[in-house]
Amino acid sequence: MAIQPGGAPLSIVSGLREFAGATPDATAVIDGDRRLTFAQADDRASRLGRHLQSLGLTVGDRVAALIGNRLEYPEVAAGIAKAGLVMVPLNPRLTAPEAGFILEHSGATALVLDDALAPIVAAHVATTDLPCLSLVTAGSTATLGTSYDEALAAADDRDPGIVVGERDPFCIAYTSGTTGRPKGVVISHRSRALTFMMSSLEWGLGSGRVSAAVAPMYHGAGFAFGYAPVHTGGTVSMLRGWDPAAFLDLVERDRVQSAFLVPTHAQGLRALGDEAFESRDLSSLDTLYFNAAALPWALKQWVMERFPQCGVHELYGSTESGIITNLRPVHMRERPGSVGHPWYLTEVRVVDGEGKEVAPGEPGELFSRSPFLMNGYLDDDEATAACTTDDGFVTCGDIAVRDEDGFISIVDRLKDLIISGGTNVYPREVEEVLASHPDVAECAVVGEADEQWGETVVAHVVLRDGATFDPELLDQHCRTALAGYKLPRRWYAVPPLPRNAGGKVLKRELTAPR
Repeated sequence: MAIQPGGAPLSIVSGLREFAGATPDATAVIDGDRRLTFAQADDRASRLGRHLQSLGLTVGDRVAALIGNRLEYPEVAAGIAKAGLVMVPLNPRLTAPEAGFILEHSGATALVLDDALAPIVAAHVATTDLPCLSLVTAGSTATLGTSYDEALAAADDRDPGIVVGERDPFCIAYTSGTTGRPKGVVISHRSRALTFMMSSLEWGLGSGRVSAAVAPMYHGAGFAFGYAPVHTGGTVSMLRGWDPAAFLDLVERDRVQSAFLVPTHAQGLRALGDEAFESRDLSSLDTLYFNAAALPWALKQWVMERFPQCGVHELYGSTESGIITNLRPVHMRERPGSVGHPWYLTEVRVVDGEGKEVAPGEPGELFSRSPFLMNGYLDDDEATAACTTDDGFVTCGDIAVRDEDGFISIVDRLKDLIISGGTNVYPREVEEVLASHPDVAECAVVGEADEQWGETVVAHVVLRDGATFDPELLDQHCRTALAGYKLPRRWYAVPPLPRNAGGKVLKRELTAPR
């Protein structure tokens, strides 16, 4: 591709190349006892790109990645990009049929995987003869395909140097499928390269800083915040799987300064008790930022009290739109429930059903326009058109309110709206009130069919350890803050709420106990 006037196009791999030259011996990635410098990560990425080219893959071909949070994830993403190929991240928690659908729908022509996850894709590989590179433990042989490390050792070490347009796709990220079959979200190099740079500026992920990769890297936010340090000269330390005590150990061991968490992580940390924090040196940690689901005000207060040295941010975004808003620490206490102002380079609209801007304080559907937006849904022009305006704004179906000062609050998902007796009830408002009760660990409010009202408000409640389920007390608590029509009419005590790997509650799975 010829480079157009105005300079080289943005690319997700440019940062790794730059810091491999500028700070070759600096640590880019930590995974327990294993470490990679920038020079090593860059070399391994080049070798991967060259190996994929040797398989006959050409610019634009898709390469699936079925890998958890581990040392190799950044180099795999960079290596795919160096060869001008497109990554298709797979969730390690997928079933075989789910993974098979994504591999087929995306048209993946090769697969890089953790050998421990081979059963998820074995059937598809057997029927398609898909070329595989398997990450295996020392002394083991690959269950599928060839050994990743052996392939890299034999590959040409020259950077493939393929140049693609900054609006060309770097990955196809599949949505969680909470409302049916997942859709492939096509994300450009420009979208993610700018996200990495702005994230480094906002949350301190760049040169001289150590960040933790806690959220799964196959997920949009997990990848953005796990790869951003590598792109901007910082260090990322991998947490293989969520364990609250292991996270605190990682912070202490690697002197982590910034961490991206979801509300479920905060719940787990709170459950550890005071001793877990007092017995560890967590003084390096200075920035925490949250996304994926609403952070209830009571839980947010706990976070700020437990980590008083930290700037706490709450951001909001989606796979399709990237980061849309951020509530910065200076406003965290004075604006409970808000997700802040539009993020860098982002415009927002809050509109009614006819597409007209609503007045401050009035709920409406939130649209955004920025360089972070997706290119569209893979092979689904109809779905892309359904969420995109003629002038390029995209919605992810959330209802928001913007106040007189421009602060945005997410009221709820449009599809989660409950209409009871013709009146709108926003579940998040009810959930915020319920979450403030001392017996409630977490909760979810949904609508159930009702002959008289059409829908009725129902609460699924997870109790804290030792608490007794008492719907009457919970009802009394809600009555102090909610109008009568918003009160739950049915109450269910449930074990932990069903969530996808990105931390979002799967409300479709919440049904009345049998």
